Amino acid sequence: MMTARLLRRAEWARWDALLVALALLHGALLVAWPSLTLIAVGLWWNANTISHNFIHRPFLKARALNVAFSCYLSLLLGFPQSLWRARHLAHHGATNRGDLKVSPLDLAAVALLWGILFFGAPRFLATVYLPGFLIGVGLCYLQGHYEHACGTISHYGKLYNLLFFNDGYHIEHHARPGAHWRELPGQRSRDGNASRWPAVLRWLECVNLCALEQLVLRLPALQRFVLARHERAFRLLLAELPKPRRVGIVGGGLFPRTAIILSKLLPDSKLVLIDLSAANLEIARGFVNGNAEYVNARFEIDQPCDFDLLTVPLAFTNDRRAIYTRPPAAAVLVHDWIWRPRGSTAIVSWLLLKRLNLVFPGSAGGPPARLAANSGTSRSSRAACAPRVRR
Repeated sequence: MMTARLLRRAEWARWDALLVALALLHGALLVAWPSLTLIAVGLWWNANTISHNFIHRPFLKARALNVAFSCYLSLLLGFPQSLWRARHLAHHGATNRGDLKVSPLDLAAVALLWGILFFGAPRFLATVYLPGFLIGVGLCYLQGHYEHACGTISHYGKLYNLLFFNDGYHIEHHARPGAHWRELPGQRSRDGNASRWPAVLRWLECVNLCALEQLVLRLPALQRFVLARHERAFRLLLAELPKPRRVGIVGGGLFPRTAIILSKLLPDSKLVLIDLSAANLEIARGFVNGNAEYVNARFEIDQPCDFDLLTVPLAFTNDRRAIYTRPPAAAVLVHDWIWRPRGSTAIVSWLLLKRLNLVFPGSAGGPPARLAANSGTSRSSRAACAPRVRR
């Protein structure tokens, strides 16, 4: 078969052929509909899919064909593919000078492209191509920055990894940079950080959550709104549980809405606020009165918890799926986005795009016998799980 003879590795030939075909389609779309959006989104998508995979695993057997394809990618992206390759391999720790060279042919191709646009279509360059190019480069910057903003972070969303050829498996990619993208799901890390957001949207974790928390701290009217909406959801779900004696609150600092509400609804329960930030816990002390304990540590999902009830915040950045598949306590209340109902659920607020989910280990039918049995007995305080939250 002609495709197998041209492509480098027979076992992945059809998948590499798909990327080559998509690169050709990308070029055809740019010629047929050269819009600002297509230029921006196409640059960002290609740089993180076709171009990125070509850096680590050149698709073609013949060196001349790989050189030609690199020139073609340079024309698609508007910057030299070999420059992107050199910077990216340096990011992976490459020190071989041969890997870090910029190809004169790639430079010539890019110079030709920009020269034609500058002299032949200056208005198109100024109003469409250049803005689209800059937006695309900006998206690539966001992508690269938030893939490593707090250490290397993966995203396991199915849609993103379908459209971006498993680019979300970033921890796994760093562990084996030369692995084919089809192999990465089988190498999924159990110990690394994961985010519910693709890297390019991961800034929302800071802007939507941390900024909102800071805003709530400053505005009493907003505090009343947030507390009222959350209290209603908590009341609905707590009605399904016997009274817990010991409650762990992960990420209990900043504006401690969960601790404030639970101290009101569960006055006889021991509340344990777990937060990695000592400063956040100090803030929480000013809001929470009564039977509360403060633990400045990192939460780990797989470490056994001695809680009748555990609450997990929306800002939780570890493997959220594991919270649902392997609940770490007798009952777990999870703050989540409104489009992610799990177990027993109650909407907090459409405006806040939030809901509260109640899940139990090994059963969706109700609280386990241990929780029901412990609801009327006193329990000694034991060490909480170490918390893992990000603010």
